[in-house]
Amino acid sequence: MSTVTTSAVSTAPLINKRIVVDWLGIAPFVIFTLLFLIIPTLYLVMGAFLTPDGSFTLKNLGDLFTPTILSAYWISIRISVASALGGAIIGFYLAWALVLGGLPTWIRSAFLTFSGVASNFAGVPLAFSFIATLGRQGLVTILLAHFGLNLYATGFNLLSFFGLTITYMYFQIPLMVLIITPALDGMKKEWREAASILGATNKQYWLMVALPILWPSLLGTTLLLFANSFGAIATAIALTGSSLNIVPIVLYAQIRGDVLHNANLGYALALGMIVITGISNVIYILMRMRAERWQK
Repeated sequence: MSTVTTSAVSTAPLINKRIVVDWLGIAPFVIFTLLFLIIPTLYLVMGAFLTPDGSFTLKNLGDLFTPTILSAYWISIRISVASALGGAIIGFYLAWALVLGGLPTWIRSAFLTFSGVASNFAGVPLAFSFIATLGRQGLVTILLAHFGLNLYATGFNLLSFFGLTITYMYFQIPLMVLIITPALDGMKKEWREAASILGATNKQYWLMVALPILWPSLLGTTLLLFANSFGAIATAIALTGSSLNIVPIVLYAQIRGDVLHNANLGYALALGMIVITGISNVIYILMRMRAERWQK
């Protein structure tokens, strides 16, 4: 008996080959995440508590509460909230039309494909597109002028809070469509049928059944849109330059070197952004987990 047991143990593989293959498969992703996300984030966090000569300090965090930086955070939060709410509302109605509005299948497929592209269209190309369309010499501005409407005489300015908000909404709306469409697909027909049998109107169904179920998805996705716009810099700096004092532009100036160059203050600014976006993403994950329990 002991001989058989010893033989079985000796022939058993010391290393599970399948586990090794699985780890090798995710190794590139782990390495990429370490090099370009985790390690840089830790470097920023440590730099926020250091002086240029490497000494420990809390002054960088204290400087975040100066009027200029607080104003930059406030403007960034306002733009992020406005673009997130606008993108969430418009995107939800677009997704509702695609999923529940009875549109042909090819329209849904084409629109979702476009949304996948548009949600990643940002930075300098997006800023140039809006300048060429709604700038002072943009196509739409000139066309409206031919009909006697001076767009900029009405107070509109693309290089402003409102201009940057509608620019952000270009990628916020399709992102909302992509994320909320699966939630709408998960709405079961039995729920509507049960509500109808009990005498509920369409309005009552949406207010008392559908929206309470969709609410975690809606709130979580809106928070994700907030985080998405809060950290955007390429579009903002290409569109407005330094005319709009938002946190990513102030951070860029501190790290790249302006008159008051202070890289460690830039690290503290980045830490503040990480905290804000991190809170938004954590709440989004919690809301998503709650929504998925309803849709199982």
